[in-house]
Amino acid sequence: MRDPYWLRWLEDSERFVPETRSCRPEVIDSWLVDDGETRAFHRHVARFTAACAQLRPDRVGTFLDAAQEWIPSAGRWFPRAEMASPEGNPQLFLWLRPAPPRGETVRLWVSPSPDGRARPRVKGPDLTSLAQLRDAAVQAGADEAVLLSRNGHVLEGSTTSLLWWRGDVLCGPPETAAILPSVTRAEVLALATERGVEFRPELATPAELAGADVWTLNALHGIRPVAAWADSPFTTAEPGRAEQWHHLLAERNDHETGQ
Repeated sequence: MRDPYWLRWLEDSERFVPETRSCRPEVIDSWLVDDGETRAFHRHVARFTAACAQLRPDRVGTFLDAAQEWIPSAGRWFPRAEMASPEGNPQLFLWLRPAPPRGETVRLWVSPSPDGRARPRVKGPDLTSLAQLRDAAVQAGADEAVLLSRNGHVLEGSTTSLLWWRGDVLCGPPETAAILPSVTRAEVLALATERGVEFRPELATPAELAGADVWTLNALHGIRPVAAWADSPFTTAEPGRAEQWHHLLAERNDHETGQ
């Protein structure tokens, strides 16, 4: 059973039934399941529940717990939870899909237009426009599009959170910026605290990141260093630290889950 397929959650009977696919989602969340293990699943539950609160305030946790039980215990999976409202009735869906291989590095492309998302702090409403930006990045020979504020500051990628290093200080956009509450970013910042590494909120333009060790973060790939910037002379730092922290993050998750 390796092909993606859709399930709809029946709240009254607390079970899944097959679905052709959902209508356009209003809220989504995705997480990596590797041989039955998920990093920081509680953070995904909290983010998805908070985003659904206005439209589907009850029983979301029960749905997500059932989703985890449905996912096969062997192999790599990248399920997506969705809240959609066919005919105005908020419903919950699960898209069960195999996870693609992990990428090791990223090539960035800077969007020429300022961030135009309607709801940047909720995952789902701007899915179509973000997909179009990522397609533009791929056409430019990159892997990921970088979103900029109207002042030209780096916010995040179309599918990733961004952090960077200034010497031994970890930096990134402040929480007050128009960025998605990233689960992987939260885990990395928690790891930084545990290791005594300072985190400094910073607003930076792409040019101000030239030569910096820049990371992209998401649930699917974990931590990946930026290897290049498309259509720019920006240089990048050596990627060794990113791989070290990627493994530290995995070890932190193993410690938390007792594995």
